[in-house]
Amino acid sequence: MKLQLTVEIWKKGEWFLARTPELDFISQGRTFEEAKQNLSEVIKIQFAEMKEMGTLEDYLLECGFETRDDDIVPRQEIMGFEKSMVLV
Repeated sequence: MKLQLTVEIWKKGEWFLARTPELDFISQGRTFEEAKQNLSEVIKIQFAEMKEMGTLEDYLLECGFETRDDDIVPRQEIMGFEKSMVLV
C-alpha cells in the first residue's frame, strides 16, 4: 500500500519529534532522519496491527482516507502550513 502524508518535525531539547497530523501519530529520534524513520516504523506497525484486527479501513475513513486498489488516498488534503505572528 502507498500513502502520502504530511510529516512535521519539531526539535524539543535534544530530541526531534516527527508527527503526521492526518493520522495523529508521533515518534521521536536523536536526529531529524531518525525521527522520520521511527515515524514510518510506527505507521507500519500500527497499520499491520489494525489490519490484523480488521479495523484499518474504519480508522482510515475516520482520518479522511479511502483505499483504492493498492493506494490509500485522502478525501481531503492539508494544503499547507504557515507560521504566523498573532498579537494576544
